[in-house]
Amino acid sequence: MKFGEHLRKSLIKNYSFYYINYDELKHQLKKLLKDNDYQWNNSLEEEFLNELEQELDKVWSFTKVKNTEVNRRIKDAEQQVDKVVTEMKQYQDNPNGNTRRPSEQDFEELEAELSDIIADVHDLAKFTRLNYTGFQKIVKKHDKTTKFNLKPIFAVRLNSKPFYKDNYDNLIVKLSKLYDLVRTKGNPVQGDSSAGGAQQNFVRQTTKYWVHPDNITELKLIILKHLPVLVFNADKEFEPEDSAITSIYFDNKDMDLYYGRLRKDEGAEAIRLRWYGGMKSDTIFVERKTHREDWTGEKSVKARFALKEKKVNDFLHGKFTAQQAFEKMRKDGKKSKQEIDNLEQLAKEVQYRVLKEKYRPVMRSFYNRTAFQLPGDARVRISLDTELTMVREDDFDGYDRTRGNWRRMDIGVDYPFPQLADKDVCRFPYAVLEVKLQTQLGQEPPMWIRDLVQSHLVEAVPKFSKFIHGGATLLTEMVDLLPFWLPQMDVDIRKPKVQSEVGIQRQQRYLKSSASSGNDLDEEELTGDAYSSGYNGVHFSNDVNPLEEDLDESTPLLLPSSYSTRQSDSPLRNFFYKLYGSFLHHFNDDRTFTLKPGTNFDLNKQFADKLPNGKKISVPIRIEPKVYFAAERTFLSWLSIGMVLGFTATTLLSYGTATALTASIGFFITAMLTLIYSTYMYVWRTIMIREKRSFVSYADKFGPNMICFCMFAATLATFMFKIYE
Repeated sequence: MKFGEHLRKSLIKNYSFYYINYDELKHQLKKLLKDNDYQWNNSLEEEFLNELEQELDKVWSFTKVKNTEVNRRIKDAEQQVDKVVTEMKQYQDNPNGNTRRPSEQDFEELEAELSDIIADVHDLAKFTRLNYTGFQKIVKKHDKTTKFNLKPIFAVRLNSKPFYKDNYDNLIVKLSKLYDLVRTKGNPVQGDSSAGGAQQNFVRQTTKYWVHPDNITELKLIILKHLPVLVFNADKEFEPEDSAITSIYFDNKDMDLYYGRLRKDEGAEAIRLRWYGGMKSDTIFVERKTHREDWTGEKSVKARFALKEKKVNDFLHGKFTAQQAFEKMRKDGKKSKQEIDNLEQLAKEVQYRVLKEKYRPVMRSFYNRTAFQLPGDARVRISLDTELTMVREDDFDGYDRTRGNWRRMDIGVDYPFPQLADKDVCRFPYAVLEVKLQTQLGQEPPMWIRDLVQSHLVEAVPKFSKFIHGGATLLTEMVDLLPFWLPQMDVDIRKPKVQSEVGIQRQQRYLKSSASSGNDLDEEELTGDAYSSGYNGVHFSNDVNPLEEDLDESTPLLLPSSYSTRQSDSPLRNFFYKLYGSFLHHFNDDRTFTLKPGTNFDLNKQFADKLPNGKKISVPIRIEPKVYFAAERTFLSWLSIGMVLGFTATTLLSYGTATALTASIGFFITAMLTLIYSTYMYVWRTIMIREKRSFVSYADKFGPNMICFCMFAATLATFMFKIYE
């Protein structure tokens, strides 16, 4: 679908006169070229730029008006909600007084009004994003057809009227608070936002998804109708810097921590320093994440302790000891001795590992997080990380970016970090949604969450890691293994919306806005500069910059739906695949078995043309002790068969005839081949399992056939010699 057609299908009817006139601009561009014999000059350039400027003024003016209207409606809604909630509290405090009790209809009307405002915010966000894309597309088309470079000139004009830079997070926080008050009838859930994690008999499940920039605002607005935005300091006015989270990951030149986390080795660690907010934050959290396999009976854990920023360098160099770090805490006595001892032990272990393994800062991750959770109840927690960026902090190329410090100081939280060189930064093109659930055994997650994660708004990417992605993209020359999702970064994850799926619904008096849809939106795919360059800054770039927490170990490894399989061109091969599938279907009690013809399960072969030379894809798999036991049992079964064949050969020797001797030799050779082959297969399987090779066939198709053939040959030779006698 071309962008012009996509624009016509996606525009909101009430806003239709204020969109960029993309078709007219494209038509005018072609007409000017045709009328001047396809010779573009400065006069034509100025004429076209004036037309483009008028379109920009139109969009900019309308956006300001709508922003003012939405803010006014929210302010008015705040007053109405405050009035009704105050009346409800006064009535609850004194039921026999003269205060009127708000009716159910009062709250329903307030909820309807807030739903309309939410729809307005959704429409406005969609309007700005669609127009921003339109301007990028028409400028790109202009430069391609006229050979005049309009990008830098129009970027300045666009920055002077940045309608696309409006941040809706502040509005979302306000709407979340109001909607929560109305939904709970003035009695929102109270409690510590970090509580709930120690509940017993709960199973914690964590899944991760990618969210296309087109769907970020809509996703936030949908979630806030079910969970409030988690605000740690409700008395403070929300500022964009409050949602910033920055982490500095450590590793050495051998990238040991990277490989351990990528392969999910037992005991693999990740060490990072994290702070919240801007660079002036004085509290730095030192965190260690440790991966544990399920069969150990232990859970993967994340432990951390706090340090003052001025003490971090001394701590990493061993000049400031763990004991010194907790002296003040021991004197204050605000925490138990056992808790302080555990934190001190953690600090000693981290400091020892950093000094012994020569760990240093290698990569920074930055993002703005919006968290949704009921205070005091961690059973359902949803976080959405936007503007995710990875930045190099290493000195592996001979340039010390941190200049002896524990972090580089030439950047802060000023996304998209325009001052950085391309080789030092990786701007992830999607937002990362993380859903954490604590459900009782046998209990299903809430229906709205199941609908949300199965909708067109998200794309499941199990085991996605910011640290691993940053290491794979920024330090490619230092690593040989890459994560499985990396070769598919250029695949458009957007999916068409199904009518029954979740979405922002408009009241009947308004036209229902159509959802963003479509895969290819123009002659050049929209996966190019319009979406990869970031939404909160002008970056007319054609380069796609493909870009923490670990997935719960019980989550199955599934490739994103965008991963494709290769079909076989051979009709004969397809016939045998179908025959094989029917055979398995029959012998599995009619359980469904499907196998696409030509399916290639080896990602290293499937994406060989996308991988750099010498690089391989690593898919983390779990290896439990029972896998090794199964290999041993198989080996012992083969040994028993070999011994039976050997005893048979020895018994035949006692007969002393030529025929018996021939049979004995045949069975002896078969027994030797069985023992040698089974030993080789056992050693090979053990090595493959230990190295976690996921794309090898552990099934033995050759061995049993070989033994049967040797036994048949030995028996046939015996009969032949007997007949000859």
